[in-house]
Amino acid sequence: MRPFRAALRLSSAAFGAAAVIVSVGCVKEISSEERLERETARVPVEKAAGAAELDKINCQDATAQLNKARNVNRPETERLQDYIDLYKDLVKKTATFDEAMARNPDLQYQEGSQKYAEARDICVQQAADVRVEFERYVREIVNLPTVQEIKGGNTVEVPRLDFNTLRAAIETLDDEDKEQLLARVDNAEKRVASNKEEAPRRKHRGD
Repeated sequence: MRPFRAALRLSSAAFGAAAVIVSVGCVKEISSEERLERETARVPVEKAAGAAELDKINCQDATAQLNKARNVNRPETERLQDYIDLYKDLVKKTATFDEAMARNPDLQYQEGSQKYAEARDICVQQAADVRVEFERYVREIVNLPTVQEIKGGNTVEVPRLDFNTLRAAIETLDDEDKEQLLARVDNAEKRVASNKEEAPRRKHRGD
C-alpha cells in the first residue's frame, strides 16, 4: 500500500500545482468595455425610463462638450471638469438604457425597438471613446502635476491645476491603480506647500 499512497500524494501535489498555474493564467486585464459595464451597473436609477424618456436620450450630442474639453486654450481645471461631467453623463445615459430594458423587456421587441438598441450602442461607444481620451489626459497631468513660475525673482513650483479636481477625475475613472495615482497627487501637493514655506526663508537669507 505504501507505493500507492506515495503515488497518491504525488498525484495530489501535481494537481495542486496545476491548479495554481491555471488560476494564475486566468488573470487578465479589464477592458474599457468591461469597466464601463461595471460602472453602469453601479449607477443608481430611481425609476426605469419608459419609451418616451428613452426617446429623449441622445449621446451623439457629446461632440460639442468633448471639443470644449479638448481646447488647449482653456484653463486645465475647466477642461478636466468638462471631461468628468461628460463621462459621467454618458455612463448615466447608458445605465438608463440598460435599466429600462432589463425592467421592461418589451422595449427590445416592440415596433421601433431597434432605435433604442442603436441609441444605447452609441452611448456605449461614446463613453468608451471619451474614457480613453479622459484617462490619457489625467495620467499626463499626474505625471507632470506642477509647473515652474517666476515670482519675486525666484523660480517656484506651482500646481498645474486644482488638485481637488484632479482627485475627482481619478475617482471618476476608478482605475486599478487609483490609490497610487491619488498618492502621487498628495505628494505633489505637499511639495508645493513645502516650497511655499521655504520661499520666505530663502528671501530672508538673501536679504
